[in-house]
Amino acid sequence: MTSTDSSTRPYADPGAHDGLSAEDQPLREDVRLLGRLLGDTLREQEGAPAFDRIEHIRQTALRFRRGGEERAREALQDLLARLDELEATAVVRAFSFFAQLANIAEDVHHDRLRRLRQARGCEPEPGSIECTLQRLAQAGVPHSRLEAILTRARVSPVLTAHPTEVQRKSILDCQREIASLLRRRARMSLTPPELAENEEALRRAITTLWQTRILRSVQLTVEDEIENGLAYYRYTFLQQIPLLYAHIEQRLEACWGRPVHLPALLRIGSWIGGDRDGNPSVDAAALRTAVARQARIAFEHYLTEIRALVAELSMARRLVNVSAELERLAASSPDDSVHRVDEPYRQALAAIHARLAATAHAAGVAQALAASNADAYPSHAEFLQDLDVLAASLGAHGGARIAGGRLGSLRRAVEVFAFHLAPLDLRQHSSVHCACVGELFERGAHRPGYTALDEAERRSWLLAELALVRPLRSPFVQYSAQTASELAILDAAADTHRRNGAGAYRGNGAGALGAAIVSKTDAASDLLELALLLKEVGLLRAGEAPSLHIDIVPLFETIDDLRCSHTIMDELLAIPRYRDLLAGRGDTQEVMLGYSDSNKDGGFVTANWELYKAEVALVRVCTRHGVRLRLFHGRGGSVGRGGGPSYQAILAQPAGAVHGQLRLTEQGEVIASKYADPDTGRENLETLVAATLEASLLGPDEMDEDMSAFHRAMEELSQDAYRAYRELVYETDGFVRYFREATPISEIADLHIGSRPASRRASGSIEDLRAIPWVFSWSLARVMLPGWYGFGAAVRNYVDRHGEPGRKQLEQMHREWPFLRALLSNMDMVLGKSDIAIASRYAELVTDAALRTRVFETIRREWELACEALLAITGSRELLGSNPALARSFRNRQPYLDPLNHLQVDLLRRYRAGDTGDQTKRAILLSINGIAAGLRNSG
Repeated sequence: MTSTDSSTRPYADPGAHDGLSAEDQPLREDVRLLGRLLGDTLREQEGAPAFDRIEHIRQTALRFRRGGEERAREALQDLLARLDELEATAVVRAFSFFAQLANIAEDVHHDRLRRLRQARGCEPEPGSIECTLQRLAQAGVPHSRLEAILTRARVSPVLTAHPTEVQRKSILDCQREIASLLRRRARMSLTPPELAENEEALRRAITTLWQTRILRSVQLTVEDEIENGLAYYRYTFLQQIPLLYAHIEQRLEACWGRPVHLPALLRIGSWIGGDRDGNPSVDAAALRTAVARQARIAFEHYLTEIRALVAELSMARRLVNVSAELERLAASSPDDSVHRVDEPYRQALAAIHARLAATAHAAGVAQALAASNADAYPSHAEFLQDLDVLAASLGAHGGARIAGGRLGSLRRAVEVFAFHLAPLDLRQHSSVHCACVGELFERGAHRPGYTALDEAERRSWLLAELALVRPLRSPFVQYSAQTASELAILDAAADTHRRNGAGAYRGNGAGALGAAIVSKTDAASDLLELALLLKEVGLLRAGEAPSLHIDIVPLFETIDDLRCSHTIMDELLAIPRYRDLLAGRGDTQEVMLGYSDSNKDGGFVTANWELYKAEVALVRVCTRHGVRLRLFHGRGGSVGRGGGPSYQAILAQPAGAVHGQLRLTEQGEVIASKYADPDTGRENLETLVAATLEASLLGPDEMDEDMSAFHRAMEELSQDAYRAYRELVYETDGFVRYFREATPISEIADLHIGSRPASRRASGSIEDLRAIPWVFSWSLARVMLPGWYGFGAAVRNYVDRHGEPGRKQLEQMHREWPFLRALLSNMDMVLGKSDIAIASRYAELVTDAALRTRVFETIRREWELACEALLAITGSRELLGSNPALARSFRNRQPYLDPLNHLQVDLLRRYRAGDTGDQTKRAILLSINGIAAGLRNSG
C-alpha cells in the first residue's frame, strides 16, 4: 500500500511485492482504484490531517507485523494513545471500509477469473456441474444411477438467524452497488467518458458508504432478522435458482441426448422465525410473521413476472395458432380491452394474474396488492397447470424457445418456492418439551411426576398416550406461560400446514414446514415428547393409521451426545409406532449434527472426529432398520463452528452419509458472502449440488472397514487433542477470567447483531456461553483457538509413540483420506489468519500478570506446535502454501486489518479503565465490525 506520492495515490498498493501473476494484475488495479477513491473521500470528509494520521498508523502497524520489533510496538501504542474518541472512530471506520472494499475487489476478481477460464475453454473446475458429470462419465457411472439419485435428491441450504453477520443491510446495499460498478469495468470495454462516469459513480457510492452508519442503533428483533433473510431471495434465490436448474438440465441433455426435467431437488430452507431454542422473542406471532412475509415475497415475484410476460407474449391469432386449452384460459380473462382481442396469451395472462392476486388476498399476505374478484388458486399446483397451458401452446406452435425463457424460469420458481417460498423449521430445547409434556400429563390426565421418571417409564407413558386419539390438553385449563407459548407456536405451525401444506409427503421438503428439531437430544423419549406435542396440535394423527406432517429431527450437539447418537436412534427406530410414522415420511429419518457446541465441548480435532464416527454409526443403524438417513449439518461460518469450503466438506463425508440427501445451515457472514451477489450465489448453490452428486455416486459403496489403520491413528490423535483442549479450557484455574479479559467477549454482547442472548443462562461459565460468541471472541483477538487447539500436542505425542513410521502414516493419511485432508485444510486457513504477535497485545489486557503469562504461554506453545505439525504433515513450507489465492487475499487485507486489532486493544483498555462514554463504546463496536469484515469467517 506504500506509495511514492501519497497525496495523489492514497491506499494505492497493498500487494506491491506479492509477485502476482498476470491474471491477478487486474485485482491489484481494482484495489488501487478503490483505495485511491476511499483516500480521496477521507480527505473530502475528514480533512488531510485525518488522512495523514491514518496512513501513519497503517505504516507503523506494518512495521510491527514485519518485525514485531519493540520500537514499532511502542510507537504504535503512543500513536493510538494520543487519539481522542472522535479521531479513533474515524480511524476505525477508515480501516473497516477499506477491508470491505478489498473484499469486494476479491469477489469481483474471482468472478473475472471464472469467466476468463470459461472463455478460454479450460477444463471445468471442481465444484461445477460440468466437472462432476465429466468425473461420473470417467468413472463409468451409468445414467440410470445418476437419474435414480436425482429423483430422490434433496439439497437444502438452511438460512439461520445466528448472527455473526454484523453488517447492516444499508451497508450491504452500498457494497452491492460498488461491486456492480466494479464488475461493469471488468466485463465491458468502456470508452474514456464511460470510465470517467463509472469512476464518478464509484465515488458517489463510497461517499454514501462513508456517510452511512455502520452500527445498528437498536437491538435486532426477530422481525428484522426475517426481513434480512428475505433480502437474499430478492438478491439471488428467486432469479438464480431457476437459471441453475436450466443450466443443469442443459448439461444433462448434452450428456444423455434427450430432454430432461429435474425434480425440485434444490430448496432453500429457513430457521428464521421458527428457531426458539434460547430465544424467547420467537413466539407464535413471530412464526406467523415469518410465514406471511415469506408468502408475500413469493406472490410479489410471481405477479411481477406475470406482468413482464404480458409485455413479452404479444403473439397475435392471425400470425400463430394456439391450443384449445389456451383459448379456454383466454376466454376467462377479465381484460376486455379492444387492444387485446387478437392477443390470446395476454388475455390468458390477465386471467392468471387475477387469480393469483385473489390467492394472495385469500392468504392474507398482501394488502397492497390489487384486489380481484377471480377465484383463488387452491394451491400452487393449479397455478402451475395454467402456466403449463401457456408453455404447451407455445411449444406446439413454434414458440418452444420462447417458452424456455421467462416463462420457463417462472414455472421452475413455482415448482421450487410454491406459495410459501421456503420450508420453515422449528427448533426447541428438549428440556422445554419435557417440562411441557410433564404439565400436560399432570393437568390433562391427572398423572403428576412425569419429569421424575426414568427413560423406560417415560417411553411407556408417551407411547400409551400416542396410541390414543383424544387430546391431553383442555381449553378449560390455564397452563404455565412456557407451556402456553409452546402450544401456541405449534398451533401456528399446524395452521401453516393447513394453509400451505403440500399434501402427500414427497420427501423433498415441498411443504411449508420443514422439520421440528429437538436440541440437546440425549434419549429416545426426547423425540417421543415432541411427537406427543405435535399430536396435541394436529401435526401428528394417532390411531390405527398414524401419520406425521413434519419431520421429527434429533440434534446431537455435545461430544457425549454424538457418541450416544447411534444407540438412541437404534432404540427409537425399534419402536413400532415410531416406525409407522416414518413410513408415511418416505421411510426417511433426518438427523442433525451440531458442529458448534461439540467443538466448544471437546475442541476442533475431537469434534470433527466424533462427528465423522457418529455419521458412520448412524448410516449402519439406519441401514439395519431399512430407513434412509438424511444428515443435517449444523455448520457455522467459521472453522471453529464447522465452517470451511462446502465442496471439500461434503466430499469428506464417510461412505453412505450423503446418498443424494444433504441439509446444512448457512449462518452469519457466510450468508452475505455466499448469496448477496447473484453470480456468486448461483455458483455456491451449484457447488452444493455438484458435491452432493459426487459424494453420492463416486464414493466407495462399502463402509470404511479398510480404513481401520487410519481410524486407529485418528482415535489416538483425538484422545490427546481432547485432553489438551479440556486441560486448558475447563481445568485451568483462571481460564474463564483470562478469556473474558483477553478477548472482547463482554463488549460483543453490546453489539446489536441479533435477537438471541449471548448465553443460554445468566452465568459466566464456558458451558453456558453460546458457541457463536465463543468463536467470535477468539477470532477478533486473532487467536482462532477453537479452530486448532490441541492438534499440535496430539501430533507430537503420536510421533513420540510411533516414531518415524507414525510420522509417515500421518503423511499418508493426509494424501489418501479426504476427511483428514479437509480437516487440515481448514486448520491451515485458521492458522493463516491467526497472529500470535497481535494476540499477545490482547493478552496484555489481562490484569493478573501471573495468569496472563501462564495461559498465554500455554497457548503460544500449542500454536507453535500446531503450525509445525501442520506443515510437516502437509509438506508445505508456509501456512496457506497450498492455497495461494487465499494467502494473497489475506495479505491484501492485512495492512488494514492489523491496525484495527491494535486500536481495538487500546480502546478496550480505555473502556475497562473507566472511559465508558458513548463515543468510546461506539469505536469499540465499530472495530469489532471491521475486524469481522476483514476476517470474513469470524463467528
